[in-house]
Amino acid sequence: MPLWTCFQCGAQFPDAPAPPSACLVCEDERQYVNWHGQSFLSREEMQQRYKLIWRDDLGLTGLQVEPHFAIDQRALLVREPDGCVMWDCVPLATDEAIAHVRELGGLKAIAVSHPHYYGAVADWSAAFGGVPIYLHGDDHAFVTRPSPSIVPWSSDCFAISDDIKLYRTSGHFPGATVLHWRKGANGKGALLVGDIAMVAMDRRHVSFMYSYPNYWPLGAAAVRRIADVVAPLAFDRIYGAWWDRNIAYGAKAAFDASVQRYLAAIA
Repeated sequence: MPLWTCFQCGAQFPDAPAPPSACLVCEDERQYVNWHGQSFLSREEMQQRYKLIWRDDLGLTGLQVEPHFAIDQRALLVREPDGCVMWDCVPLATDEAIAHVRELGGLKAIAVSHPHYYGAVADWSAAFGGVPIYLHGDDHAFVTRPSPSIVPWSSDCFAISDDIKLYRTSGHFPGATVLHWRKGANGKGALLVGDIAMVAMDRRHVSFMYSYPNYWPLGAAAVRRIADVVAPLAFDRIYGAWWDRNIAYGAKAAFDASVQRYLAAIA
């Protein structure tokens, strides 16, 4: 039986003779159902119609579905001596992309910022022997394809290694997470944020939303919590959720200034 992927958001669902009647991610108030109606693709259709590309993005290898699909985020690979950590995920895993990741040292773990980017985490984990998938437990209701490899961590901080730690910020989702890479940016530190803190088009600021497609801003208390979680972390670079949506240097000051600008704007 085929596995099914939501055409609108990229969430993957378990194998079944027919696609689901609805997508709980799209029906949530942070997303939306496709204007032409809910639709799904089988994994075989995905592999026939789409491919994965990879390229460097400010020193990290990124993976993305091509042509444009669903939310269109790209995954990032943070390399360590014992394997890569995949940050966020894409809705497809192909033999060619899996082989490329093996050349980079393979995967040792997957971590995802929030449910919109869970994608094909189960496929990627299985391709590397069932490596752990770190998803915050506060968002467990949005897991559309259960996997024994999912580790529903529940604290405010989780260490994947000495240099890679996950921090629950909340905000966009209750379990919304950022990744701090201590050795990133040539040892100055890097923060991988997905769109928990959206890198603006000027790439000098970030902003915050509860729902991006529905233009629903995040409240002051939620933004202050994000700022409080990030405050102790040292970083000079921020990686966002899409190609080149990064702040290459001076990111700590840019983040702090963005928080103050945002709070002033909504006051």
